[in-house]
Amino acid sequence: MDSAAIDRFEACRGRLASLAYRLLGSAADAEDAVQDTFLRWQTADRERIEVPEAWLTKAVTNLCLDRLRSARARHERAAGAWLPEPLLDGDPMLGPAETFEQRESVSLAVLTLMERLSPVERAAYVLREAFSCPHAEIAKILDITVSASQQHVHRARIRIAAERRGGDEVDPVSARRIVEEFLAAATSGRTERLVALLTDDATAVSDGYGLARRLLRHNTRERVASYVRAGFKPTPAKRRLAGGSPAFHIALVNGSPAVLAVTDGRVVGAVAFEIGDGKVASLLGIATADRLTRLNEAWQQYEPDAPVIEAW
Repeated sequence: MDSAAIDRFEACRGRLASLAYRLLGSAADAEDAVQDTFLRWQTADRERIEVPEAWLTKAVTNLCLDRLRSARARHERAAGAWLPEPLLDGDPMLGPAETFEQRESVSLAVLTLMERLSPVERAAYVLREAFSCPHAEIAKILDITVSASQQHVHRARIRIAAERRGGDEVDPVSARRIVEEFLAAATSGRTERLVALLTDDATAVSDGYGLARRLLRHNTRERVASYVRAGFKPTPAKRRLAGGSPAFHIALVNGSPAVLAVTDGRVVGAVAFEIGDGKVASLLGIATADRLTRLNEAWQQYEPDAPVIEAW
């Protein structure tokens, strides 16, 4: 393959990676899909490809759909053990962020909700919301009619909106203040204050540090407050799992404020917040090590603010 063909692919790599990440919710799987797309590009009859960007978009989308339909993906969804991989603010895989729709489509809350869509609905929604693809182009990529593309996007929007909690656009200063106040209540044992900081329909989902067979879900603010209070209460067992006494930092993850637990320069847990009406509408806790790999790589180059809590 000549250098011009390689350059053409490399010019599209970032867009392909951010598309694959939105479809799969995993940075590692997204990188694999992009690499497989490159292999297809190598062996393609490129002289007959009129619009390389469109060809590559279709190729990576179909590879992602194959993964979403795979036995492994079906098993993870059925077992209720799947959560998206968090990415630190500034990660190029987060992709376009000029519009509210683009930012929302990569939030951890929406990535989690998209898991409930069919693979084709998910692809149509991402292509439309995150990449502003016309329905005619989506139809060609997915081998469906324009009408079917419109219906898939419409159904996806309705399903996500019906189950979404929060998602308000909050300026970073206000978001940090809310999270700091919430963290102070969580670590002080003031459960009643936690309840007051939660919306009426607040939810919390956690992977249970990778030790639970299913995700841990809580869907009333009293239960969420109780779960958060218990989760942030330090114990010797939790410190052993964390590899010591972690510091707590506040950072942006997938565009949302998050608390990161950091031990010896390594992120051992992340809790992402969705804000609604000035309160916490949802929390997503991830501590399984293989879901934090890319975030940890970015953290090594990151210059964080001083920790909110220096030692837990």
